[in-house]
Amino acid sequence: MSDTKLPRSFYARDDVARIAGDLLGKVLCTRFDGILTSGMIVETEAYNGDNDKACHSCVHGLTERTKVMFGPPGFAYVYLCYGIHHLFNVVSNIENKADAILIRAIEPVDGLDMILQRRNKGKLDRSVGGGPGIASKALGITTQHYGMDLLGDRIWIEDRGIRISKKQIISSPRVGVDYAGEDAKRPWRFRIKNNSFTSPAK
Repeated sequence: MSDTKLPRSFYARDDVARIAGDLLGKVLCTRFDGILTSGMIVETEAYNGDNDKACHSCVHGLTERTKVMFGPPGFAYVYLCYGIHHLFNVVSNIENKADAILIRAIEPVDGLDMILQRRNKGKLDRSVGGGPGIASKALGITTQHYGMDLLGDRIWIEDRGIRISKKQIISSPRVGVDYAGEDAKRPWRFRIKNNSFTSPAK
């Protein structure tokens, strides 16, 4: 099967948890300075802009930081966590719904030498792709890429024909959102079972 960039319609659906699960097995690609790097998405988290107290757009509304979430689907929401980690999110649903999916971990595929260099590592293991800040760094994604169209030629996601069955997916509560009360219990963290690049279980 030839590589296929995900269309806008993939992101435009209204079930953010479904999209988060469907992203498992897809390949997140970047091309910066002419260098292609990519990783299979192995862990995601879903965030709902309407009624999810763990979601930035729900808690803070429309701000300079969240404005891309209120725009059309298929764009990059990248923010800085703890002043250190650049976290990459995919905007979904329709305009003003402000849903997003956090990419929490990747299994490196293309451009392995560059990925190892970015991570300052000598071999491929979980420390190269396991964790949202780590995944972004491996692929060279920073807040400079905030608002980038995922149908463009710098950051995009491909369907390479890898199929992940429901039996292969682990659903559990999201990480680091205890402040969200009951919403913190939503089983909206999705991982590929037994994949060595997913971040540690909680």
